[in-house]
Amino acid sequence: MWALFIGALIIIIITHWVYSWRNPRCKGKLPPGSMGLPLLGETLQFFAPNTSSDIPPFIKERMDRFGSIFRTNLVGRPIVVSTDPDLNYFVFQQEGQLFQSWYPETFTEIFGRQNVGSLHGFMYKYLKNMVLNLFGPESLKKMLPEVEQAANRRLHQWSCADTVELKDATASMIFDLTAKKLISYDADNSSENLRENFVAFIQGLISFPLNIPGTAFHKCLQGRKRAMRMLKNMLQERRAMPRNQQSDFFDYVLEELQKEGTILTEAIALDLMFVLLFASFETTSLAITLAVKFLSEYPLVLRQLTEEHEAILNQRENADSGLSWKEYKSMTFTFQFINETVRLANIVPGIFRKALRDIQFKGYTIPAGWAVMVCPPAVHLNPAKYENPVAFNPWRWQGVELNGASKHFMAFGGGMRFCVGTDFTKVQMAVFLHCLVTKYRWKPIRGGNIVRTPGLQFPEGFHIHLAKKDARKQEETVNNSA
Repeated sequence: MWALFIGALIIIIITHWVYSWRNPRCKGKLPPGSMGLPLLGETLQFFAPNTSSDIPPFIKERMDRFGSIFRTNLVGRPIVVSTDPDLNYFVFQQEGQLFQSWYPETFTEIFGRQNVGSLHGFMYKYLKNMVLNLFGPESLKKMLPEVEQAANRRLHQWSCADTVELKDATASMIFDLTAKKLISYDADNSSENLRENFVAFIQGLISFPLNIPGTAFHKCLQGRKRAMRMLKNMLQERRAMPRNQQSDFFDYVLEELQKEGTILTEAIALDLMFVLLFASFETTSLAITLAVKFLSEYPLVLRQLTEEHEAILNQRENADSGLSWKEYKSMTFTFQFINETVRLANIVPGIFRKALRDIQFKGYTIPAGWAVMVCPPAVHLNPAKYENPVAFNPWRWQGVELNGASKHFMAFGGGMRFCVGTDFTKVQMAVFLHCLVTKYRWKPIRGGNIVRTPGLQFPEGFHIHLAKKDARKQEETVNNSA
C-alpha cells in the first residue's frame, strides 16, 4: 500500500515538474514557443549543424510556426528569441536600463568569468577604452604598413605551395600579426605554440557543453587552460623585466596594473587578452575565406574590385609606395563588398542580453531574469529588407552609409557593445584583398561547402592554388616566343 502511495506521489511530482517546465510562470502573456525536454530544452536541435544558405533551420522553423518573437530553452535557460527588428533595436538601446549583457554559463566557463562580454557599467567602458587605444583609427593608421607587409609576405609564401587551405592559412597570418601587437609574440622564437592551444579551443567551442574527458567541449576547456597559462607566464616575465618604452598592449596593461587605485586586475587583463586574440583572428579569417570564395564564384564582382584596386596603383606618384590611409578610405566598392560578405557570413549567430525586470513588448511579456537572444541571421536574410536575401550582391550597398549598427544590419553587434574591433577587421580585409587582386590569381581546388553551426559558419576545407599575375605573363611570353 505504501509503495503504491509513494509511486503515485512520485508520478504526481514528475507530472507537475514537467508541466511547470513547459508552462513557465509569467505575470503577462509569454511569447509563443516550446520549452522542449526538461533540463535539455531544445539544446540538441539548436546545436545541429546544417548546410542551408538561408536562416538557420532551428530559427526559421520556429519563425514560421510562432512568429518573429518566440520562446525556447537552451542548456536549461529560458530564452526569448527575437528576429523582430524593432525588438532588437529596443534591446540594444535599453542596455543598462532594462537589459544587460548576458551569455550562457558555458560561455563564461569558456571565455572566463571576467571576460569583457560579461562585465557591465564603468568596468566595461574602461576596458573598451583600453582596447580602442590599440584598435582605434589613429593606431590603425600607424598599423597599416604592418598589415600590408604581413599580407604580402603570406601571399608570396602561399604562391610557392601547390595548394593552400585558406581558412587555416589566413587564421595563422592574422593571429601572428595580432599576437605581435598585443604581446610581442613570435611563433618562430617561442618554445610553445600559442596558436595550437587556440585551435584546440575553437574546435570545441561549437560543441555540446559536456565537460567529460574525450569530448570536444573538454578539449576546448583544456585548450583555454593551456593558453591562459602561457599568457600568465608571459605577463609575469614582462613584469619581472619591464621595458623602458611601451611597445605592445602588454606594456600598456602593466602600466594600468601599476597605477595607484587601479580597477584593473590581473585576472581581468588576462581574460581580455584571451578574448582579443580569439576574436581578432578567428572571425576575421572566416570573413576573408568567405570573401575569396565569393570572388571565385562571381567574376563580375572580382572584375570591379580589381579595377578599383588597380586604379589606386595607377594614381600613385611612387609606384613602390605602400597603401596610404587616404587610399584605404577611398575603397568604395571594397567596403560594399565587405558589407555584403559579413551580411551573408553571419559569423555571430546570436547576441544575448538578460531582462532586468518584466518587460512588455508588442503584447508579450519578457519576464525578469529571462535571456533574450537577438538573431542577426534573421535580420540579414529578411526578404522584406533585402531583395533576394540569399544572393550575393555587393551593389545593394551602393550609396548606403553605415556608421555602426542599424535595425537591419548588425554584423558587428549593436548598441553600446558595438564591436570595438570593427575597424581593425575592415582594415585587414581591405588590405588583404588589395594585395590579392592586384598581384595574384587563384583557382579553387576543392572544398568550400558552407557548414553552419550555432557558433560559427565556415567554408569547409577551402583549398586554392595561388600564382602571381606576372608569372602568367612570363609564361605567355615564353609560349609566344616558341
